[in-house]
Amino acid sequence: MNDALKAILERRSIRRYRPEQITRAELDAVIEAGMCAASGKNGQSAIIVAVQDKETRDLLSAMNAAVLGVSSDPFYGAPTVLIVLARASSPYAVEDGSLVLGNLMNAAKAIGLGSCWINRAREVFDTDEGKALLKKWGIKGEYRGIGNCILGYPAEAPAIKPRKDDYVTYVL
Repeated sequence: MNDALKAILERRSIRRYRPEQITRAELDAVIEAGMCAASGKNGQSAIIVAVQDKETRDLLSAMNAAVLGVSSDPFYGAPTVLIVLARASSPYAVEDGSLVLGNLMNAAKAIGLGSCWINRAREVFDTDEGKALLKKWGIKGEYRGIGNCILGYPAEAPAIKPRKDDYVTYVL
């Protein structure tokens, strides 16, 4: 089987991670795949913020948990968080960012990392605190949070769950 198809077919959302940080080479490889995602009219409205600093990662986790109304870690212990945002003015913001997130997760699997899409980026970066973080990081303009891709070395290997019977309709 083709390696790309194998990675796509075997990718799972990982919700348990080993504590050690991924390497810069692994991080860069995943990010490069995200940057190669398709985008509406090649507008490339999405941007990626890579967070490996533990203090920032923990702050983002707490902000995300507050939106969810829990005190647990919504990043499941993953040491790296890739925040995907897109220009708020783009009519393709959600689609562009979603394609980036898909590429990030498939690339992670292809190189042996675990990943999971974590929601609530929009809610986090719509807050004054979230906007202050973007400003602190030097991100100018109006951006909409699309999602977070957590990365790390998996501490679990979940099995595939059955797919629904009516997933595809063929019109031949």
